[in-house]
Amino acid sequence: MFTIIGTMFTGIILGYIFRNMDFLRKTEKTISYTIVLLLFIMGLSVGSNDRIIENLGSFGWQAAIIAFSATCGSIIAAWLVLTLFFKKGESHEG
Repeated sequence: MFTIIGTMFTGIILGYIFRNMDFLRKTEKTISYTIVLLLFIMGLSVGSNDRIIENLGSFGWQAAIIAFSATCGSIIAAWLVLTLFFKKGESHEG
Protein backbone atom coordinates (compact mmCIF):
# COMPACT_ATOMS: atom_id res chain seq x y z
CA MET A 1 0.00 0.00 0.00
CA PHE A 2 2.76 2.43 0.93
CA THR A 3 4.63 1.46 -2.25
CA ILE A 4 1.65 2.43 -4.39
CA ILE A 5 1.10 5.71 -2.57
CA GLY A 6 4.83 6.47 -2.70
CA THR A 7 4.92 5.76 -6.42
CA MET A 8 1.95 8.06 -6.97
CA PHE A 9 3.53 10.91 -5.01
CA THR A 10 6.82 10.41 -6.84
CA GLY A 11 4.95 10.77 -10.12
CA ILE A 12 3.23 13.90 -8.88
CA ILE A 13 6.53 15.46 -7.84
CA LEU A 14 8.26 14.55 -11.11
CA GLY A 15 5.27 15.80 -13.09
CA TYR A 16 5.43 19.11 -11.24
CA ILE A 17 9.16 19.45 -11.80
CA PHE A 18 8.99 18.61 -15.53
CA ARG A 19 5.59 20.25 -16.25
CA ASN A 20 6.98 22.53 -18.97
CA MET A 21 8.43 19.73 -21.12
CA ASP A 22 6.69 19.10 -24.45
CA PHE A 23 6.51 15.31 -24.25
CA LEU A 24 4.48 15.48 -21.02
CA ARG A 25 1.85 17.63 -22.70
CA LYS A 26 1.26 14.88 -25.28
CA THR A 27 0.38 12.21 -22.72
CA GLU A 28 -3.31 13.15 -22.37
CA LYS A 29 -4.45 10.77 -25.13
CA THR A 30 -2.33 7.90 -23.88
CA ILE A 31 -3.72 8.32 -20.37
CA SER A 32 -7.24 7.63 -21.66
CA TYR A 33 -6.07 4.51 -23.50
CA THR A 34 -4.18 3.33 -20.41
CA ILE A 35 -7.27 3.73 -18.22
CA VAL A 36 -9.38 1.74 -20.70
CA LEU A 37 -6.71 -0.98 -20.78
CA LEU A 38 -6.57 -1.12 -16.97
CA LEU A 39 -10.37 -1.40 -16.76
CA PHE A 40 -10.28 -4.22 -19.32
CA ILE A 41 -7.61 -6.10 -17.35
CA MET A 42 -9.56 -5.57 -14.14
CA GLY A 43 -12.65 -6.99 -15.88
CA LEU A 44 -10.62 -10.03 -16.92
CA SER A 45 -9.47 -10.63 -13.36
CA VAL A 46 -13.00 -10.22 -11.98
CA GLY A 47 -14.42 -12.52 -14.64
CA SER A 48 -11.87 -15.23 -13.89
CA ASN A 49 -12.56 -15.19 -10.14
CA ASP A 50 -15.19 -17.85 -9.39
CA ARG A 51 -16.06 -16.46 -5.95
CA ILE A 52 -16.91 -13.05 -7.37
CA ILE A 53 -18.98 -14.51 -10.20
CA GLU A 54 -20.93 -16.75 -7.79
CA ASN A 55 -21.76 -13.78 -5.53
CA LEU A 56 -22.31 -11.24 -8.31
CA GLY A 57 -26.01 -10.95 -7.49
CA SER A 58 -25.42 -9.70 -3.96
CA PHE A 59 -22.37 -7.63 -4.92
CA GLY A 60 -24.29 -6.08 -7.80
CA TRP A 61 -27.13 -4.87 -5.59
CA GLN A 62 -24.70 -3.48 -3.03
CA ALA A 63 -22.77 -1.65 -5.76
CA ALA A 64 -25.98 -0.26 -7.25
CA ILE A 65 -27.15 1.02 -3.86
CA ILE A 66 -23.78 2.64 -3.14
CA ALA A 67 -23.68 4.25 -6.61
CA PHE A 68 -27.26 5.52 -6.28
CA SER A 69 -26.56 6.92 -2.79
CA ALA A 70 -23.37 8.63 -3.95
CA THR A 71 -25.18 10.18 -6.91
CA CYS A 72 -28.04 11.44 -4.73
CA GLY A 73 -25.55 12.85 -2.22
CA SER A 74 -23.68 14.67 -4.98
CA ILE A 75 -26.90 16.14 -6.36
CA ILE A 76 -27.98 17.34 -2.91
CA ALA A 77 -24.55 18.85 -2.21
CA ALA A 78 -24.52 20.64 -5.59
CA TRP A 79 -28.02 21.98 -4.96
CA LEU A 80 -26.98 23.26 -1.51
CA VAL A 81 -23.91 25.00 -2.94
CA LEU A 82 -26.02 26.53 -5.71
CA THR A 83 -28.67 27.87 -3.32
CA LEU A 84 -26.28 29.01 -0.58
CA PHE A 85 -23.52 30.60 -2.64
CA PHE A 86 -25.16 31.56 -5.93
CA LYS A 87 -28.43 33.22 -4.99
CA LYS A 88 -30.65 34.70 -7.69
CA GLY A 89 -30.39 38.40 -8.37
CA GLU A 90 -26.76 38.71 -7.29
CA SER A 91 -24.16 39.59 -9.85
CA HIS A 92 -20.79 37.93 -9.41
CA GLU A 93 -19.15 39.81 -12.29
CA GLY A 94 -16.73 42.63 -11.80
